[in-house]
Amino acid sequence: MARFHVIIPAAGAGNRMAAAMPKQYLPLCGKPIILHSIQTFLACPRIADVHLALNPEDCFWRNLTLEANRRPHLHYTGGDSRAQTVLNTLEAIRAQVDDENWILVHDAARPGLTVSLLNDLLDALENDAVGGLLALPLADTLKQSNADSRVINTIPREALWQAQTPQMFRYALLKKALESFSGTPTDEAQAVEALGLQPKLVVGSLRNMKITYPQDMVLMEMLMQKR
Repeated sequence: MARFHVIIPAAGAGNRMAAAMPKQYLPLCGKPIILHSIQTFLACPRIADVHLALNPEDCFWRNLTLEANRRPHLHYTGGDSRAQTVLNTLEAIRAQVDDENWILVHDAARPGLTVSLLNDLLDALENDAVGGLLALPLADTLKQSNADSRVINTIPREALWQAQTPQMFRYALLKKALESFSGTPTDEAQAVEALGLQPKLVVGSLRNMKITYPQDMVLMEMLMQKR
């Protein structure tokens, strides 16, 4: 039977939010952003455990209140990049997982994930040979600009997707991909692609958007209240 483990890299500073604390700790609908994601994973019986990767100097987590029955495993494994943080955490949990276990990597600032959407991902990839990720087909026309912000090209949007998380790959494959990647991948899927593999795209949701800028908080709160 497949086992699913979650890693949430939460070592970033979130500088584009211009806030006094990392964006994953900002309040959203009555609780910190990061708790929304953690509680979604803990509410899914198929998830074996949740591993939170923090910055070694993190001083915010200790002030949060979680339910006593299930808690994420804490690892102060934050690195210079998201990829390094994930790789550090994979090494930290090595004794707890098998090579063929699934690892789901999810953004700390992506609080709109639901159990239903999570199950869609697990159902689609549980028996897949490679793994994959949630993503949304692009709806808008894309423009490429020059240094003066003038359009130099229109990029066809057909077959283009916007990557989301969780991104889900087997432990041994993901570790190999991150260790062998030349440079710094933007996400786990890119590292796996560099091995010559083709991750599967599973349709996500607008609600599963990533909070990056202050205006994203307003939209996310509206989406969550609508639910």
